[in-house]
Amino acid sequence: MQQKIKIKAKESLYPKKPSGKLYTRRKWLSYALLVLLFACPFVKFNGDQLVLLNFLERKFVFFGLIFTPHDFYLFAVAMLVFAIFILCFTVVLGRLWCGWACPQTIFMEMVFRRIEYWIEGDANKQKRLDAQDWDAEKFLKKGIKHVMFLMISFSIANTFLAYMISSEVLFTIITEPIRQHISGFISICLFTIIFYSVFAHFREVVCTVICPYGRLQGVLLDNQSLVVAYDLLRGEPKGSLRKESFGTHKGDCIDCRLCVQVCPTGIDIRNGTQAECINCTACIDACDAVMLKINKPSRLIGFYNQEFLQDRKAYQIGFKSYGYAAVLFLVIIVFSSLIYKREDIETTVLRASGTLFQERKNQETSNLYNAQLVNKTNRDIKFQLKSKNLNDKIEFIQDARILPKEGSTQVTFFLIRKNKTIKEYKSEAVFEVLVNGKVVSEASTSFFAQPE
Repeated sequence: MQQKIKIKAKESLYPKKPSGKLYTRRKWLSYALLVLLFACPFVKFNGDQLVLLNFLERKFVFFGLIFTPHDFYLFAVAMLVFAIFILCFTVVLGRLWCGWACPQTIFMEMVFRRIEYWIEGDANKQKRLDAQDWDAEKFLKKGIKHVMFLMISFSIANTFLAYMISSEVLFTIITEPIRQHISGFISICLFTIIFYSVFAHFREVVCTVICPYGRLQGVLLDNQSLVVAYDLLRGEPKGSLRKESFGTHKGDCIDCRLCVQVCPTGIDIRNGTQAECINCTACIDACDAVMLKINKPSRLIGFYNQEFLQDRKAYQIGFKSYGYAAVLFLVIIVFSSLIYKREDIETTVLRASGTLFQERKNQETSNLYNAQLVNKTNRDIKFQLKSKNLNDKIEFIQDARILPKEGSTQVTFFLIRKNKTIKEYKSEAVFEVLVNGKVVSEASTSFFAQPE
């Protein structure tokens, strides 16, 4: 006989509207980060937007610094810095990033959820609204809410594309006829639908299931990592404030379940550290408010490490954290030195393949070279190419004097040396690129000739 298995659909979460000191701090930090997020693609600095992540054209801009495909090694080192920083940050402070700075959490809790509270009311009112039949009130509230969700998702999609294709291209797509920018129009619509789906429907599933960072907690956290946790020794055994329980209750937790009701991912923090916890600290505020009312010390739920919860040891940063910090410091030094040594013009000079040296009249020898110059700035540059050896002469075959912005050019030329200055078959040739009389780049290669 076959047994029928019923799959229960996931119930919607209705977190209670949080309040408290930590929530207020998190709210203002979120607003500051939102202003920064929406401003970076549209604020100009040195002729470029503050941040550009154009993967299609492989152009990246960070606060005036322009990175081209030739700077891929810098991109790799930057990703290494970011990865080590995440490791170090998580080992010390757990998943604090998720609750306080992650764009997903900021938009969900500080924008979309607050709109929901404003239109539909707190958790209980939302439950009643969802449970009631469709009438004028429900249709109006749901309609207004989802229209606002779509409008905000549309603005997020445009901002996202401004980071990816630049604000100028985005403005062109918006202002010119749709038929001229079909792909751009489809991209805006697609990302609008994606963001709307995430914030209107998927919600906490992004944090609890989709995001890989939460899965890393079990690997990265140790007994010395600070996480939002319930003080089990102080709180247990749980008990209510009913009269018949007086004299028998020993723990501070009165089992009011407010910590569960305000949790945006629907977990009970009293069950221990869980991968779904995003360290938003809403449960800390809720518990502190209850402790204040019943004249108990605050921080029954707080930032603790396992060593304190189990053995009441004072918090100390662990050896692993110092190790990560040391590696991070070294990689940052390497990255900073590479940035400092980075040139606005990258010059590469190579001998023309398949050619030998050429004997010339007047007791001279020449080698044929190809030079490629890459401009890493956002302006055209007038340059001059010369040999560092003042006795050398250059005869250009393919010449160029203007290096286009964010572009490259190629120069083909002969380097000519007098035979009396040639002492060995293979010697070094150093070339300089001058802009306004100042050397901005150098490149070296080999010069071949038959010595006298």
